[in-house]
Amino acid sequence: MVKSKNIHSDDAQPDKAPAYDLMDRRILSALRGNGRLTIAELATEVGLSQSPCWTRVKRLEAAGFIDHYEAVLNHRAMGFGNVVFIEITLNKHDDKIIEAFGDALIRIPEVVSAYLTTGDYDYLVKVIVSGTEHYERFIRESLYRIPGIQHTRSTFGLRALKEASSIDPLLLTHQRSVGG
Repeated sequence: MVKSKNIHSDDAQPDKAPAYDLMDRRILSALRGNGRLTIAELATEVGLSQSPCWTRVKRLEAAGFIDHYEAVLNHRAMGFGNVVFIEITLNKHDDKIIEAFGDALIRIPEVVSAYLTTGDYDYLVKVIVSGTEHYERFIRESLYRIPGIQHTRSTFGLRALKEASSIDPLLLTHQRSVGG
């Protein structure tokens, strides 16, 4: 099952995030690196016994620090080795058009991330394709069939210098925490 969600600006409220301590950050960092760790393995890695470790993980899940667990697929090994970033400008900007465009965009399987943006274009979309022929089919048969597009600009990524699905809370200099 593909998890797609609309993220609205009022969902991201950094000033209202609950505090978490150094041990919570250690747990989050370890799970970020390997979401398949058992509680026993995780507890050993962070220096806790299993019961308090399990309690903290459940609290972090309930507080929304852990959104979900997933396998990260190797697209290149599956024959989809090309990453394309597409800047999209819409011809209208009313709420109905933006909502309809976003709903259509997240249903396209090649789209792995999409952001409503500020600046010169309205959306920044990341797609995964097998090559230029696949990309042309994607543009013609999927993207350009969504009403409201005024302009697009595409850039093929040559190689990823860094690719992560989340930040590592142990490496951040600005911490929202208590107790260290």
